[in-house]
Amino acid sequence: MTMNLDHDELHRLLAKLGDSDIQEFRLEGQDFRLEIKRNIATTSSSISTSNAIQQSTSIEATQPAAPIIVESISESPSNPPPAVAASRPEYHEITAPMVGTFYRAPAPGEPVFVEVGSRITEGQTICILEAMKLMNELESEVNGEIIEILIENGTPVEFGQVLMRVKPL
Repeated sequence: MTMNLDHDELHRLLAKLGDSDIQEFRLEGQDFRLEIKRNIATTSSSISTSNAIQQSTSIEATQPAAPIIVESISESPSNPPPAVAASRPEYHEITAPMVGTFYRAPAPGEPVFVEVGSRITEGQTICILEAMKLMNELESEVNGEIIEILIENGTPVEFGQVLMRVKPL
C-alpha cells in the first residue's frame, strides 16, 4: 500500500492530533516519515524534503509547540521498500483512520456489525475504534461484500492498518 499525504490532509491530521492527548505520533510512507513529539521546548518546526529545502512553519496549538519532522527516505536499488502483505487491488481495503482498539460489536454480548460475506452499503457502521476512551464508529465508504476481516475483536490497531477487505458491488 502506498501512502500519499497532500498538504490539506497533513493540516487536517495535525489539527486532529492537536485536539488529542497523543504525546508521540509517527507516520511512515514509502518516501516520507512524519514524527510528532509534544511537550518539548521549541518554538518552530522544520520540514526537510528530498530536495534539501529547509522550511520553518509555526503551528497554532493550545499546547506548547511540538517539533514536526518529515524526512525523505531515499530509495536505492539495493534496498527496495518492504512488500505490503497480501495487498489485493481488486478489493477495497478499509484501514484504521487512527490508532485505537478495534471492536466488531457496539458492546460486549451484542451482535457484531458485519461478518465475512455480509453485504454493506456506503455509510453503514462496520466497526468501532476506541481511542482515548472515545468510541468512534467507522462507516463504510463503498457498497460491497465483506471478503476478509483481518483483525480480532479487542485488538489494538495502528494508523493505516488494514482492518477489512471489501469486494465492491
